[in-house]
Amino acid sequence: MSEQTGSGGGLNEYIQHHLTQNTIQLGGGGFHIDTWAVSLILGLFFIAWFGFFARRATAGVPSKGQAFVELILEFIDGQVKDTFHGDRRSITPLALTIFMWVVLMNAMDLLPLDLPGWVVKTTAGAEVAHHTYFRWVPTADLNTTFGLSVVVFFIILYHSMKAKGIGGFGKELLTAPFHAHGAAKIALAPANLLLNLIEYAVKPVSLAMRLFGNMYGGELVFMLIAGLLGGGLLMFVPGVIFNAAWAIFHILIVLLQAFIFMILTVVYIAGAYESH
Repeated sequence: MSEQTGSGGGLNEYIQHHLTQNTIQLGGGGFHIDTWAVSLILGLFFIAWFGFFARRATAGVPSKGQAFVELILEFIDGQVKDTFHGDRRSITPLALTIFMWVVLMNAMDLLPLDLPGWVVKTTAGAEVAHHTYFRWVPTADLNTTFGLSVVVFFIILYHSMKAKGIGGFGKELLTAPFHAHGAAKIALAPANLLLNLIEYAVKPVSLAMRLFGNMYGGELVFMLIAGLLGGGLLMFVPGVIFNAAWAIFHILIVLLQAFIFMILTVVYIAGAYESH
């Protein structure tokens, strides 16, 4: 958050500073207060935004704001309808929430990297800013992506037990994918259980790592470009061009990663209703 030109360590110190979380000790471990605060604010913003237009929705010609919200909702509902063929009354709101929340968190990467530092420097001075850390891209924090994916994991388990019953779900863990009869069925039960546990564990890990990797990488690129901007007049113009080009391309990543996280969640829930 401090300006690179004002730090003695140059680009390395600049990047290290921006990769450091604002952490407090809570319950014997580190708690990333910046990730929590930004995620909460964006979640509340999403609820207020969509709730505002939902309460003022009209059957006539919609306003531009209402039309935009309806466009997003129809897009998400269409994707859910194509993927999940059951009762989607609870699935579409879940998919909408995941998509919009992840989009908003990802989009924080498009804001000026040094804006928090500038605010602190302006209000409290350069020395305070240099020792104040704030990362405002929640999805570039592995805790956020794993938190989201773990919630999705438990939702998948819920739908699996809802569709097959607790007994049926437990039976499937022990009898699929290797189906057998008699003694062979008992002998293959440990292998079936292990394979199913691995399959279920891979889902949240892949969801979390894919989103985190893309956003963390994008954040690093912005930091490297910021190093060009701090490299003097000779590098300023190329830095501005690279920053603009990467920001435009990064908009696609912001939307695509949110879409992938959302659609895979729906696919996994749909798979919970299928039998091996």
